[in-house]
Amino acid sequence: MRYFVAVAEEKHFGRAAQRLHIAQPPLSAQIKQLEQELGTQLFERTTRRVDLTPAGELLLERATGILSAVESAQSDVADVGAGSAGVLRVGFTGSATHELMPAAIRLSHHRYPSVRLKVFGELLTPHMEQALLDNRMDLAVLRPPISSDELNYKPIMDTRLALAISRNHPLAEDSGPVSPEDVMNIDVVSYPRESAVASLAYQACREHGFRPRVVQTATETSTLNALVAANIGVAFVPYSAQYPFQESIVLRPLQTDITVSLGIAWKGDALTPIAENFITTTIDAAAKLPQPDVAYPDITGRDKTDRNRTRKS
Repeated sequence: MRYFVAVAEEKHFGRAAQRLHIAQPPLSAQIKQLEQELGTQLFERTTRRVDLTPAGELLLERATGILSAVESAQSDVADVGAGSAGVLRVGFTGSATHELMPAAIRLSHHRYPSVRLKVFGELLTPHMEQALLDNRMDLAVLRPPISSDELNYKPIMDTRLALAISRNHPLAEDSGPVSPEDVMNIDVVSYPRESAVASLAYQACREHGFRPRVVQTATETSTLNALVAANIGVAFVPYSAQYPFQESIVLRPLQTDITVSLGIAWKGDALTPIAENFITTTIDAAAKLPQPDVAYPDITGRDKTDRNRTRKS
């Protein structure tokens, strides 16, 4: 078909042969064989030129589209094989939705514009675990621990715990670190208990001899922020340099060594190229996020600014 298109466009067997980098006799033999297979004449041949027959004109129109589709298919298949095209289903934990998720998506679109992301935001770790196991997601940006041995996990970053407070709350008058003991007798709005952030927050409270007075829970981070902004209660959240609702919410770092981890999980040992690319992209996006420049004094008042010390729970 490529030989036919070359002859049809050049209207000359010699020039077509040069264009195809083959000798003229094999080219003439191929065109003759094509005419025999189709049972019709494709060219009117004279000593000076070659013209298309009506059947040849129709075949040229169809052949051009077919060859274009073949080339497109070859390119698309190669792109998918290299991980630079295709569809990827990614879940994000709620506290990563407002900062890391847009950064990762923006960088992925810049690097791989032919990759289409199907994103699921504001989900808890157990829900994303099940979605990975059921093959409803390809990757999940979540907070450990992960309960299933079928899933693999790669860490992205560790973050200090903080307290989100309405600007109208008395605790918002100070901007420094807050002790978990300061939360002992005030209302708290929280992620559900199965949330990794809630589990670590409860641990911090237990270490100070009390249980938080949870008055309402919310699965979605946006809902939790709305409850804090409405002064229904304070909320334990991962510390962030860029936090939503900043006009109505104050974020104070929590005076504890407990950190909350964030990573990316997938099912099975093998990763597709498109998934590998997105993992690298997400890690790169996380590294470019602005880091909070705050000190974290411990309970005794000694200043701790080492952000690399983490405590796994």
